[in-house]
Amino acid sequence: MRAVVQRVSRAKVTVEGAITGEIGRGILLLLGISKDDTTADADHVLDKVINLRIFDDHAGQMNLSLIDADCGMLVVSQFTLYGDTRRGRRPSYIQAAPPDSAKGLYEYFVMRAAEKVNPLATGQFQAMMDVELVNDGPVTIILDSERTI
Repeated sequence: MRAVVQRVSRAKVTVEGAITGEIGRGILLLLGISKDDTTADADHVLDKVINLRIFDDHAGQMNLSLIDADCGMLVVSQFTLYGDTRRGRRPSYIQAAPPDSAKGLYEYFVMRAAEKVNPLATGQFQAMMDVELVNDGPVTIILDSERTI
C-alpha cells in the first residue's frame, strides 16, 4: 500500500461537479493499493498516517499528530501510485490491485479511519475526480507498507 500524505489547510474532491468530500485543516491522503496488500497493510498505513507528527505545536515545531491536532482527513483512492515507469513511456499498473479487491481494501481502510478520525471525508472509488487542495507548508510525506520508503 502506498500513500501520499499532504498536510493541507483545506481540500475537496468533486465528481461530475458535485462535492463528494471536503475538509478544512488536516491531511489529504492519496491511497494506492497493490495486488499483494492485506488488511494488515491497511492497518499499518493508517496507524502511521494518523500518528505522523507533522502538525505544529504551540512553539511552531512539528510535534503534533493528526489526532493531537484534532484535524480531518480526506482519503482519495489513487491506483496510479503503482504506475511503474522504469520501461518505456507508458506506465504499467501490473502491481496495482484489480478494482474489485482494491475497493474492498479501500473501504476497509476508510471504515477503520472513521473509527479514529473526525471529520473523515472521501473521494469516490474508481471515478474521475477533481481534487483541490491548499498544501500547508508545504508538507508532503510518502509512505509504503513494504517499508521501502
